[in-house]
Amino acid sequence: MHYEGNIIRPPSEANSILLQVTVGCSRNKCTFCGTYKGERFRIKPDSIIMEDIAFAANYCKRQRRVFLCDGDVLIIPQKRLMKILVEIKKQLPWVTRVGVYANAKSLNMKSPDELKELKAHGLGIAYMGLETGDDVTLKNINKGATAQQMIRMGKKARAAGIKLSITVLLAIAGRERSKIHAKETGRVLSAIDPEYVGALSLMLIPGTPLFKDYESGKFSLLEPDEMLEELRIMIANTNLSRGLFHANHASNYLPIRARMPRDKEATLKLIDNALAGNITLKPEYLRAL
Repeated sequence: MHYEGNIIRPPSEANSILLQVTVGCSRNKCTFCGTYKGERFRIKPDSIIMEDIAFAANYCKRQRRVFLCDGDVLIIPQKRLMKILVEIKKQLPWVTRVGVYANAKSLNMKSPDELKELKAHGLGIAYMGLETGDDVTLKNINKGATAQQMIRMGKKARAAGIKLSITVLLAIAGRERSKIHAKETGRVLSAIDPEYVGALSLMLIPGTPLFKDYESGKFSLLEPDEMLEELRIMIANTNLSRGLFHANHASNYLPIRARMPRDKEATLKLIDNALAGNITLKPEYLRAL
């Protein structure tokens, strides 16, 4: 396999074939993210991609899923992306699902019919970083989309039959807008109604604009109990018809895995117990990105 730079994949794709078809992220401007710092976004040559698929055909016969890296694969022109999916289906017939990262910009560039075509050729899930449903915070972190745009693009993916996994960030709004961020994020998640929601806890990365704001005192990082309170408000305001809300990422202080709406009340009680000091939180040294 030909890998360049940082290879990032969702936790649920740990056992997938990681096929890098782009390098970096087409936006690469979010204030909290240092993943692709200094990396110029580009689509890898078809010859390299096809060579890697052939490699996987010989050496990755146990993996049943493929994840297309890096940060923004849907921005690839439709014909080129279809060529990749067709080749995966041809050479890796045992693969049952292909996954990608997606954002509002790249989803907006695909028509509903194009998304349905991608779905028909194996694209089964898209991972979208919402981070927050609060428009003020979205602007502050330079996300490049409004909450309403996020809702429209999320619904667009779901209408095409592509499963959606949405990531939100606890503490991303700072202390002043914490409750607003939590409530608005719950509202947006409810409007999109994705199959999966993953809540991560903010970890500041040196060298990022947000870290510099923290150092200068412009941004206040929440304490663990404040993050839990934020998570409680978020879950209380999230209504999914049938979705999995999990906060079991390595960055989180309290592991949570809740099938909504069935486990909603029990999860709120679990958080209340943690806030009351009856449950031990993960120590800081065990947290990781």
